Formats: sequence, structure tokens, C-alpha cells
Amino acid sequence: MSGSDRWFCDSTPGEKYPAWTRGNAADVFPDPFSPLGKDLILRRAMSLGLRDAYIRMGALDWEEFENPEAPDLFQMYGGYPYNPLSLTRLLGARMPGASPEAIDKAFFDERDEVPQYVEEAWHVSPKHEAALGATMGWVMSTDGLPFLAADKALAEHLRDTRPDLTELEDWALISRAKSMLPHIQQMFENAMVVSSMASMGPGALSAICEAVGKPELSIGLLAGIDVDSSAPSHAMWALSRTARASAEVTAAFDAGIDGLLDRLDAGSDGAKAFAAGLRDFIGTYGSRGPNEYDILAASWEVKPRVAFAAIDLMRKSDDSQAPAVRHAASVVEKERAAGVIRQLVAGDAETAGMVEAALTSAGLFLSGRERAKTNAIMVIGEVRMAIRELGRRFVERGLIPTVEHVFMLTGDELEHFRHDPEPMKATIVQRWEQFRSLFDYEPVFVVNGRVPALSEMTRRTEKGLEKAASGTVLKGAAGSGGTATGRARVVLDPGDPEGLEPGDVLVAPQTDPSWVPLFVPAAAVVVNVGAMGSHAMIVSRELGIPCVASVADATHLIPDGAMVTVDGATGTVTVH
Repeated sequence: MSGSDRWFCDSTPGEKYPAWTRGNAADVFPDPFSPLGKDLILRRAMSLGLRDAYIRMGALDWEEFENPEAPDLFQMYGGYPYNPLSLTRLLGARMPGASPEAIDKAFFDERDEVPQYVEEAWHVSPKHEAALGATMGWVMSTDGLPFLAADKALAEHLRDTRPDLTELEDWALISRAKSMLPHIQQMFENAMVVSSMASMGPGALSAICEAVGKPELSIGLLAGIDVDSSAPSHAMWALSRTARASAEVTAAFDAGIDGLLDRLDAGSDGAKAFAAGLRDFIGTYGSRGPNEYDILAASWEVKPRVAFAAIDLMRKSDDSQAPAVRHAASVVEKERAAGVIRQLVAGDAETAGMVEAALTSAGLFLSGRERAKTNAIMVIGEVRMAIRELGRRFVERGLIPTVEHVFMLTGDELEHFRHDPEPMKATIVQRWEQFRSLFDYEPVFVVNGRVPALSEMTRRTEKGLEKAASGTVLKGAAGSGGTATGRARVVLDPGDPEGLEPGDVLVAPQTDPSWVPLFVPAAAVVVNVGAMGSHAMIVSRELGIPCVASVADATHLIPDGAMVTVDGATGTVTVH
């Protein structure tokens, strides 16, 4: 394969763990990942955290990993990160009561191209089965996850004690960025333990509901769970109410998002106070944004207009769409469903006890999953801002065209470039051009032992899918209960929700936390990807809006502006 037909950061799958998937990865890693992000975040922090999580849960031993000292557990193909399908299936093979096939169903989209699991002798391990059984016992009995609160305190401390980056020397910026990696590793270890076990409670509830003849209750039992990724939406909503109540602030928004802070700063004391509130919001939640695990990504701190656009959209919504109001209704639905299931199992003490344990576990681990991710993202934000300051200086010195070009270096190259930039200048520009071209490709869903060439991938512009005709029923995964009919708005960029109005149905390629503010005015959410426990499902349940995930090519098939009905309980989208 020629060098031009393969991205230089792409991985090579090993024989022991050959299968890698975009299933669930598209939620977390929607876009091509920068070389510096791959090296520092995926390789030197998150892969180590995932390794440590699997060992801690009792799923694998150190020597069972390929290259355990420096594992590549989020491999990259065509510039897109992939989840370790072989490794995750091994977790299912060794977990009591589970299976690789059950893992596929819980974590990955149902696709024909997913290879069949093939058991090998070393996969069977009574020792690991016993260790995982103990972990499962903890998951179904613990009443708290204090390590997440400790991680949160540390992440906030690192953010709040950030030095003035403009005053640091170049070497100190690099040192600060790399000093964050052990913290990300630890926080991601906790995140992977919680995420890997987050399906146990919901799985138990689903099985019980099925057994008593009420399978439809299982989604309602997962409603109303507080999740950390929705916290920015609550803060945005409060700001939107202030903006709505002030003629001066309303006029400032009506004049456009660009230049908003300048107009507010030039206004009355009330306008200045609102501007200060916007800056406080960015200070607290600025690490969030599209593709936020990549340090190249434009977080809200880097590009505040994305957050301001969401607030602008919210101010057009009436008070009935408040996140708190929707959440309260979602809690009522959860209590209703819980009351029904408790009645049905009242005569069976063992099952009744399992219901309570599963409810507690589901709430704790689904909420904890979002909290754990938020902790890691906050620290990744500190890496991002240090590197961006370094990139700004390189631009001033005429070494690179834009700040973003600095992310085309690897970690070791960054050190070299600081001392001797000339030999790398042309390479950086060439990499940037090829990197931008990667966004045109549709990544293959599964890599199984063989690395796909770029020329084998489909260009998004060549997909050639016809729009769904009136009466078409698209099938996906039931994510959050309820039905809603509204105008479909296909939004491909959360920072540019042009045309989305309160009461519309949001149709998105995937949703990370940067999309959550767009959920607030929406009547329902439809997503191309995502399996049980995906981000879109969790947040939709918290806000009490219907959601259907894993509707393959929904953003291509659903005509923008068409009237659609979303049934979150059956997992269907009907085009009218």
C-alpha cells in the first residue's frame, strides 16, 4: 500500500486482537483525530487507562495485552479512531452470564459487516470469570462511586489553577501539557470501569420486565437519571431566560452571534453583567465541544460562539421546554414505571430485591459514566489550551500557517520542532492537507485484520442515497420513550444549527455532549449511530424526549424539513 493511500498515523492490527469497530466510537470520536491528539491523548493516556480498567475489573492480565507497556487500544484507520471489538468480546466471553454476542448487542450497532466471534482456547478462563463475578457483585451492591467525586475535584483544581499560559516559556507549555496525561489516564481508567459495567443494571431491568410481560417498561425505568453532560444545558437555559427578559440583551443577540460580547460590554450595567455570565459559563464548561476528546477540536473555550448559538436558540423557546421541567416529567415517568414493576413482583422477594438493586445500579452507573467522561474531558481541555498557546507563538514566528497546524506533529516531533523547525515545516503543511481530506471519507465500520486503503473507502459525496419517500418507516434502536411529530431538521454541525426551531425533530449524525443544548428545544432526537447506553439515549431520557438511535444513514435518508413521527419506545421514525 502506498504512503499516499494510508494516513501516516494509522495502526496495524495484531493477530491476537484483529477486530476493531466504529460501533459506539462514532459517538465519542466522530471525526478524524489529529496526530498530536492520537499520540498524547489516545496512546499515552486513554489506551493506558483502558488497559488498567480491564485489569482492575479482572477481565485480563497484564501479559495478555499486545505490547502492554504501550498498548494501542484505540486504533486508527483512515484517521478515524476505532474501539477494540476483539478485546470487548473477550470481556463478554469471560463475564459470568454474558457472551460476546451479548456484548455486541449492548455496545455496537447491529450491522451485517460485524464479523462472527470465534472462540479460542485461551479466551476461557475460570480465574478471570471469578474476578469479573466479584466485580459484578460490587456493581449490583454499591451505593456510591466516591472515586468519581475525587476525580472531579482534581479536574476542577487543575482547571481553576491554570497559570497564565501567555507567561510560560515554550518548554513549560509542553511540560504542562504532558503533565496532564497521567491524570487523564487515571480518570479514563475510572471512566472505563464505570462504562463497562453501566449496562448491568439496565440489562437486569430489561430481563425482569420481559419476564413479567411488560418489556415496554424497561425504557421508562431508565428515565430521569441526572447526567453531568446535561449540566451545561441547565446553565445555558438560565442565561437564555435572562436574555429573553432583557430588551437590550435580546437586541444584542438579534444583531448576530459574532461580536456579541463586544456589544454587551458596550451596553448598560445589566448587559455587562450578562456578558460576565457568559464568560463564567465558558470558564466552567469551556472544555466541552464537538469531538472534544481530540485536543485539536474547537471546544467552547476556543470557539465560544458555538455555545452562544445554543443559548440564542434556547431563548426562542418558551418556559415549558426548560430542562428542569422536562427532567421533572421524566422522573415522574420513571416512578410510574417503577411502581408498576414493583407491584408485579411484590410476591417474589428475590425478584423484588433484584429490581431495587438494578434500579440503584442503573442510576448510579449511567450517571457516573457521564461524570467520569466529563472529568477526563476537563483535563484534556488543559492540554488543548497549552498546545494552542504554543501554536499561536509558532504562527507569530512564521513557522506554521495556523494554530491548528501544530496538531499535525506527534509528541516527540513537537519537542524537535521547538528546537529545529525548518525540516518539518513542509511536512506539517502536507499532513494538514491530507488530514482535511480524511473528512471526505466514510470510515469502514469494522476492520478485521486487514488495514483498508483510503481508496477503498466511500467518499461521503459519492454515497448516492435517495431520500425516504412519504410513508417510509425507518427502524433504529429504541432509546427514550414517547412519541413526537415535528419537522425534521438535519443538523451536521452542533455549532451551526441553522433552521432548527423549538418543536423540531433533531436529526444528527451522532451526538457528543456538545449536541446536548440542541436537545432542549427539540421535540425528539434521531441519530445515525449508537447502541444501548449511548450518549443520545442517556441524555434524551434525562430530558424526557423521544429518541431513536442507530437509524443507519438517517441524515441522508430523512429529507430536511419533512414531517416525521418519532416513536422512542418502538425505535421507529415514520416519514410523512
